[in-house]
Amino acid sequence: MNSTIIDKAGFCIYIDTVCHGAVPVEHDDKGNAIVYASETDAHRVIAEDTIERLRQFLEGERDYEDAMTVEEYIVEVDVFPDGSITDAAGNNFGASDFMR
Repeated sequence: MNSTIIDKAGFCIYIDTVCHGAVPVEHDDKGNAIVYASETDAHRVIAEDTIERLRQFLEGERDYEDAMTVEEYIVEVDVFPDGSITDAAGNNFGASDFMR
């Protein structure tokens, strides 16, 4: 799936799923996982999403438990020149994994 040369390291936002286990939740238009340069950048995205869910709760569009639940977490990944990633658990993800 990926080359043997690591292009860079970065951080992805993951979520645990029943069917596929831990997976990146964001993907670009080519199907590759979105990778952030720093852990702080990725945390900011989660915080912005949480703020939006809280706004929706305050406006009656979402219930409280749903607004307050944060299931996303940050995982450090290696990024390969083809855009695929590998995490510390050995999981590999490329565009073909998300373009189905």
